[in-house]
Amino acid sequence: MNTIQQDAQAVIQKALHDTQPDQAVITALTKMPEVKGKIYLVAIGKAAWTMADAAEKQLGEKLCKGICITKYGHVRGDIPHVKCLEAGHPVPDQNSIFAARKAEKIVSNLCEDDLVLFCISGGGSALFEDSIIPLPELQDITNQLLACGADIQEINIIRKRLSHVKAGRFGQLCSPAHVYAIILSDIIGDPLDAIASGPAAVDPHTSQDAMAIVNKYHLTLSDEALAALKQEIPKALPNVESIVTGSVKQLCQSAEEECRRLGYTPVYLTSSLDCEAKEAGRFLSAIGRDHQDVTVSTAWILGGETVVHLTGSGMGGRNQELALAAAEGLSACHDTCVFSIGSDGTDGPSDAAGGMVDEHTKQQLEKKGISIPAVLSDNDSYHALQAVNALIKTGPTGTNVNDLTVLLIKRS
Repeated sequence: MNTIQQDAQAVIQKALHDTQPDQAVITALTKMPEVKGKIYLVAIGKAAWTMADAAEKQLGEKLCKGICITKYGHVRGDIPHVKCLEAGHPVPDQNSIFAARKAEKIVSNLCEDDLVLFCISGGGSALFEDSIIPLPELQDITNQLLACGADIQEINIIRKRLSHVKAGRFGQLCSPAHVYAIILSDIIGDPLDAIASGPAAVDPHTSQDAMAIVNKYHLTLSDEALAALKQEIPKALPNVESIVTGSVKQLCQSAEEECRRLGYTPVYLTSSLDCEAKEAGRFLSAIGRDHQDVTVSTAWILGGETVVHLTGSGMGGRNQELALAAAEGLSACHDTCVFSIGSDGTDGPSDAAGGMVDEHTKQQLEKKGISIPAVLSDNDSYHALQAVNALIKTGPTGTNVNDLTVLLIKRS
């Protein structure tokens, strides 16, 4: 019989396998409008290489030219007709700007018979950037937003107004060519304007919304940045057609199916988790403690994206912090574990996808002189989990549809 950790790994592998964008891109291409002119490909985000590779295999010689812009370490090889570039995430860097300008050049001077196949996945906000303000200030503003606990929507409302390619501006640049956007969603509810900061989507927010966020978090911005927040953005994009091909709901459904196959009774809680990571971990451990008397193996499944308020200078990510916070309460359980992963294979500025803890983790940490509250205060979940071999490392997965968190209680 499998251990509970082996069951957890099986759930992770199945969920990630089922959310690969290859087939989703192939299916979306069957609905692509007829093209009289040339086809150009622009793929951005953490899943950009997988999406671009699938698109090129289907289009072949019909593809005139393309560019793929993804995170460092995510290019898996050359793609015919497509230039593959890597850039910074979660903070944009000079390569983000270099790549975006290459994409802008590809779509400039197109005619109305041409089509831009725009493959979009999460992470595009940082990877695909042509900043209105100097890059160092954009990086500083991004770091301020990440550190203050702003949620992803608030972060994007600010960043998209500081860019020549976000908030529908790239879709506008492609005009008069038609844009067919295939979108892999990493945002709860699949809002087109928020995924990768909506480079080909009309933005519903106003400059007043942006200024409210500046005031809420007491952000420090230059006069140039403040002026950019008040600039007009596209209110209509008649040349753009979009289709969403995958989301966190599919991630949770696949986890649910695998849990059932392994003999667990699955409880699907939500695909809209958006609270603080530490609180989510404590919540799950409380569920675990309250259900120790179950007589059948049970799995509680959640998807979404938690947030971390930085109070220290350690290393980790929201999924690692969630898992570590759960470890405290799980010490009163038996045959129980919690795992949480980012579906793209990276969690925060680390090489881990997330973490997995059980009833033994707290004691193992204490034997090494590691205090969970102290580690959480310093946001150093990576090194704590690493010390007890509790990190989950998948490497780049080729997809990006939010996070998966599961509580397993195994009974024979």
